[in-house]
Amino acid sequence: MVEASRLTQIGIAESASAGTITQKQLEARTVYRAGELLEATPGLIVSQHSGEGKANQFYLRGFNLDHGTDLRTTVDGMLVNQRSHAHGQGWSDLNFMIPELATRLDYRKGPYYAEEGDFSAAGAVSVRYADTLPQGIASVGIGSNGFRRTLLADSPVVGDGHLLYALELFHNDGPFVIGDDYRKVNGVLRYSAGNADSGFNLSAMAYHGSWHSTDQIPLRGVADGSINRFAGIDPTDGGSAHRYSLSGEWHRATDDTTTSISVYLIHNRLDLFSNFTYFLDDPVNGDQFAQPDRRVTTGINATQAWRTTLFGHESENKIGLQLQNDNIFNGLYSTVARQTLSTTRDDHIVESSAGLFIENTTRWTDTFRTVAGLRSDFFRFDVNSKFNAANSGSASDSKLSPKLSLIFGPWAKTEYYVNAGGGFHSNDARGSTITVDPKTGAAADKVPPLVRSSGIEVGVRSEIIPGLQSSLSFYRLDFDSELTFAGDAGTTEAGRASRRTGFEFSNYYKPTKWLTIDADVAFARARFRDVDVIGERIPGAIEGVASLALAVDNLGPYFGALQLRYFGPRPLIEDNSVRSRSTATLNGRIGYKLGRNTKIEFEGFNLTDRRDSAIDYYYASRLPGEAAAGVGDIHFHPIESRSFRVSLNTLF
Repeated sequence: MVEASRLTQIGIAESASAGTITQKQLEARTVYRAGELLEATPGLIVSQHSGEGKANQFYLRGFNLDHGTDLRTTVDGMLVNQRSHAHGQGWSDLNFMIPELATRLDYRKGPYYAEEGDFSAAGAVSVRYADTLPQGIASVGIGSNGFRRTLLADSPVVGDGHLLYALELFHNDGPFVIGDDYRKVNGVLRYSAGNADSGFNLSAMAYHGSWHSTDQIPLRGVADGSINRFAGIDPTDGGSAHRYSLSGEWHRATDDTTTSISVYLIHNRLDLFSNFTYFLDDPVNGDQFAQPDRRVTTGINATQAWRTTLFGHESENKIGLQLQNDNIFNGLYSTVARQTLSTTRDDHIVESSAGLFIENTTRWTDTFRTVAGLRSDFFRFDVNSKFNAANSGSASDSKLSPKLSLIFGPWAKTEYYVNAGGGFHSNDARGSTITVDPKTGAAADKVPPLVRSSGIEVGVRSEIIPGLQSSLSFYRLDFDSELTFAGDAGTTEAGRASRRTGFEFSNYYKPTKWLTIDADVAFARARFRDVDVIGERIPGAIEGVASLALAVDNLGPYFGALQLRYFGPRPLIEDNSVRSRSTATLNGRIGYKLGRNTKIEFEGFNLTDRRDSAIDYYYASRLPGEAAAGVGDIHFHPIESRSFRVSLNTLF
């Protein structure tokens, strides 16, 4: 059975840019990699600039979010973003996610929600796993470029509850001259009992992956024919990662109250080897570097809500507490063929945070309600720099973030929204204690640990046309400074103040019982707010995004989908004199139901075999034989060439 439409958000959502994607809609998507499941969020692009085991690259609302900064991502309440990460702040590795277990995806954009804290200024995406499966799943797939995948999952009754288990085995080489040889194993074990009003679950997850990386390459080498489009420069780039987690959730609801508590323990380990400049810094050994990261993360989320009245009007008060601690060991090393040559940084970091929020929702009339919230966050950073004691130290910071949403309607199945709020993202702990540049030995300035953001938004959501759900929003988002810790260099870069303005238009339409149309378009204008002769453009800031997805089902034994994704050109340097090209991909799927519980699916990716880029950068690098100063050039990672996969899926 296919749902007639998305879950209605009229009378529920706090803004035009918030929504929920159901399990049926997630199942209809064609995804090349697990992280692309998040592209169900209107306006969000998920890409890759290296080997498949690396965290994805994200674009949203005029941001190149790198590997996750300013996009808060959670799976079953566990924060995926990794703070003070060796490679990049907010590193969000979603390779542990098994798409078939996702029962819903909730998204929110902008700093308007008291419940969303660190990394959520541009948006927040929450994926929830199922406690039980309607039937067991067995799936086997093969495809182009060494693709192989096996999945087994079920949730039999055990005692008073259900024991869900899932095991995924995966391999893919991609189209590259030296294949990714990406191998991963995912496992999930969950016991749950109770119901929507009162229940609990206990979960264990395990992921291990290893891969070879074909990092971005210089355009000049491809243009003169000396470098294959799918080749790399350093054949020893790559890495390995693992993630193990234990988590639990308990909830209870009465007529007047709702209580929920979740706890988690996560162990992450990453060994990453990269070379982006080739022979610029070291003409003899090359510029490869290692970024190991080991961490144990513990966290608690607790919320309590009371339904009451305020001046005689229906009202709800909610209070929440979010605690997290990260015990981190990471570093930066110069390497050759994955063998260490020298140390740039070697740090032990303890980062702790406490977030407390209160929120009131009041329905003043049948056509007017408000959501007012206040959030307080406190962070403490302790850095022990083993290689350079001068960069050791402690720091702390706090932020108070007010939130307000005004919702008018519905009239004729249409609601109107006005939202405003403050937010923040944390910077790398090492930037808050740094005094000496670890590469040059020069004095370095410390930066504030927390960076303020503020946003406003107006929007409308309508279901006036039968079968069509539409939302339109206009927003502005300001950052005091786009502070980033450059993990590739071991230093902190204090960016300039910025502003992004834009709009998003999202549509979900089901004109017949067998056809669904999902069409989204977004545009953002990103600028630095100060005046500087080098220019006002923000390098890598995405401008135009569009997607069109058609899904077909209930046509006898046949089903299928077609997805077109576009993201436009981007400035690569501040004066806008160098820009990337646009990227467009067309993916599709067609399937046949062999019986009630068995189906075969054929998937195609980049069906038009376009030679576009997944990502572009502009910087100086040096190939063998070039001048010592290097050559400024566009460096890009190509999208995958046309490929196909076939899978046999059985329910039991």
